[in-house]
Amino acid sequence: MKKWLTGLAAIMMTFSLAACSKTVATTSGGKVTESEYYDSMKKTSQGKQQLQQMILNKVLEGDYGKKVSDKKVDKQYNAAKKQYGKSFDSVLQQSGFDKASYKDQLRSSLLLQEAVKDHTKITNKDLKKQWKSYQPKVTVGHILLKGDDNGKKKAEDIIDNLNKDGSYKNFKALAKKNSTDDQTKNNGGKLPAFDNTDTSLVGDFKKAAFGLKQGKFTTKPVKTSYGYHVIYSIKNPGKGKISDHKAELKKQILNEKMQDQSYMQKIISKELKNGKVNIKDDDLKDILADYINPDNSKSKNTQNAQ
Repeated sequence: MKKWLTGLAAIMMTFSLAACSKTVATTSGGKVTESEYYDSMKKTSQGKQQLQQMILNKVLEGDYGKKVSDKKVDKQYNAAKKQYGKSFDSVLQQSGFDKASYKDQLRSSLLLQEAVKDHTKITNKDLKKQWKSYQPKVTVGHILLKGDDNGKKKAEDIIDNLNKDGSYKNFKALAKKNSTDDQTKNNGGKLPAFDNTDTSLVGDFKKAAFGLKQGKFTTKPVKTSYGYHVIYSIKNPGKGKISDHKAELKKQILNEKMQDQSYMQKIISKELKNGKVNIKDDDLKDILADYINPDNSKSKNTQNAQ
C-alpha cells in the first residue's frame, strides 16, 4: 500500500508540473508546453549554442555592464543604419534580426570588446608594430573606366584634363560624365572614408589613395580587377607621429585580437571560470566544457581522430 501511494504521488506530481508549465502553442492534436519546448531545444546544437551565449552574456554583464551604456549601443546602431541607408531594414531582416535583437547583438559585442580590453596589455612594442601598417582615414573620389586599352586611354585623357584644371569641382564633372561606377559617379566619385583596416577595397587602390596628398590626383591610371581608376584625394590628414594616434592604434590591435579565435577562446575561458557559473540541469552540466577547458577538448578530439 505504501509503495502504491508513493507511486501515485509521483504520478500526480508529474501531472501537476505539466499543468503548471505555460502553454506555448495549441493545436488540434494537443498543446505544446514550455517544458516540452525546453526539453526539445536543449537537445539541439542551436539550443545549446543559444544557452552558451546567454550564459556568457550574463557573466559579461556582471563584469562590464556598467561600461556599456545604451548610448554606446545606439551609436553603433545608428552608424550601421547610416551605412546601409534605405536598405537597412531589409539587411536586418535577411540577417534574422529586428531592431531589438540587433541592439542586443551589438551590446553582446561591446561587452566582449570590454573583456578583450581588460585582458589585453598593449605594449609600446605592439604600438610600433601596428604603426608600420597604420594609415589614418582618408576620403577619395574615383573615376572608374573599363579595364581594356580604350579604358586606359580614356583614363589618361582624364588625367591630362586634370593637369589643366586640378580642382575637385572639375573632377566631379569628369566623374559624372565618364565613370562606369553608377553608385558614385553622380556624387563626384566619392567613396566612404577608409583606413588600413578596410577590407572592401583592393590593395593597389588603397596604396595609391594613401600616397596622395590632399587635393592631388593620380598621375597615372591605377589598374585593379575592376578596371582603370583615376583617384582624387578629398581628405588626407597625413600619418603624422605615432604619439598622435595611440588611441586608434590600440583600437586596431584590439580589433585584430577579436578576430583571433585562439585568443578569444582564452579570454572567454577566463571569464566563464571567474563567473561562478552553476548549471542546474544535469543534462547540460558539460555545456561549457569546451570553453572552460579548451585544451582538454582538443586532446579528446585528437585521440578520437586516431
